[in-house]
Amino acid sequence: MLTAIGDVMRRVYERGWITTRDGNISMRKRDGKYLYITPSGWRKTIVHPEHVVRLEVVTDPGTGCLVPKVRDGQQPSGELWMHWNLQQNTKRTRTVVHVHATHIVAAMYAGIDLQAMSAEFPEISRYTRVGRTVPVLPALSRDLADVTAECLGLGKDGALEFDIVGQANHGVCAVAMDPWGAYEHIERLDHICEIVLKSGVVSRSSGQVPSSGKS
Repeated sequence: MLTAIGDVMRRVYERGWITTRDGNISMRKRDGKYLYITPSGWRKTIVHPEHVVRLEVVTDPGTGCLVPKVRDGQQPSGELWMHWNLQQNTKRTRTVVHVHATHIVAAMYAGIDLQAMSAEFPEISRYTRVGRTVPVLPALSRDLADVTAECLGLGKDGALEFDIVGQANHGVCAVAMDPWGAYEHIERLDHICEIVLKSGVVSRSSGQVPSSGKS
């Protein structure tokens, strides 16, 4: 599984979904003692198992909640809390992938409702549940972490209503049991976004179309 984290990071770089030091992936086994997450600022083209940061899951004495403990010298992804929100109460092995998939970000920027769009295409609606889009929020912020979990439909039992959400002007967050499963959710959505963008239709739901530049 740790090898697959590096393999997916290299694949998303090849797809142009991240630049060299962007993107992050986490993995936690069911009731696992550790959270595994990609390192901050590391070149994602050379992520191997020995580079993945292993954070011990401990009980915070102040709150009684489980938290990932960052020890001296460890540099987990700056999006750690977005990952932990989704990993904390999982009852099964879970992988979270965050990248900046080109066509998904472009579609959101063009005003396309990803959830509504996806419902029109069986290629994605049969296999991937798309949640509502996360609004523009600062990267690395707790607000982004919390609203991403909300849009994925995170329940108190750790279950998720959706598999993937877009994050406006930023990227996408996808969840599956393994890294390649999360990658496939992103690939499906990115492919449909590319088709819709090439069609010239900005938003069927609102009837908007790209401006011709003429007044």
